[in-house]
Amino acid sequence: MNLNTEPIKKWFGFSRRERRATFILLIIIFVIIGVRYIFPDSMIAIEDFSGTIPPEEKGAVFLRKDSSNKGKAFSSYQFSGKKFKKNSYTRKSIPQKKVSIDINSSDSATLIRLPGIGPVLSARIIKYRRLLGGFARTEQLKEVYGLPPETFEMIKGRVFADSTQITRININSATYKEILRLPYFEKYEVSAILKYRELKGRITGINDLIENKLITAEKCRKVGAYLKYDD
Repeated sequence: MNLNTEPIKKWFGFSRRERRATFILLIIIFVIIGVRYIFPDSMIAIEDFSGTIPPEEKGAVFLRKDSSNKGKAFSSYQFSGKKFKKNSYTRKSIPQKKVSIDINSSDSATLIRLPGIGPVLSARIIKYRRLLGGFARTEQLKEVYGLPPETFEMIKGRVFADSTQITRININSATYKEILRLPYFEKYEVSAILKYRELKGRITGINDLIENKLITAEKCRKVGAYLKYDD
């Protein structure tokens, strides 16, 4: 018994070429549905990023963040030929190395990078550095006018003082004004040092100043790094 399909063809009005195209389209739709069923995770990962099927390029990698691990876990999907390969890994935080700066050579722009240090404080640090002839210790930053203790606590681990850059005072030839430039000295101490130098002729070391009671041991710890005893 032959079934007459001519009325059906006329009803749909499809030509042979149109029927062929429709058949191919149906096959493509079934293939896509099958792929989504077989690789559901891969399709979810693709949709998370672009919402479309990625180009068929060998080696293309797609990442999806796993929300159950608070953004630290990821899955990678590598498209190779006809399938996706899933790889999971955990992102590890990379510690950032803190860079210490030398407060004896840093300019204002570098000092401003420190937490709590603005243009005003950076200018004061440089001004005080010039007055001292350089910093011998980082703790001397606490002597800078207007620098809060909490700011020093924040920056003390990020700075260092290269004491080789200090400008030292030759105690055996410096004038009254040159010695008094160091803010740690009092006027009467400078006068006593010059008088002793006039009587003895030469100061051999810091112990001469302490033993002859020209300065105290506490003052010695402050000024010792700024003095030299060359002829």
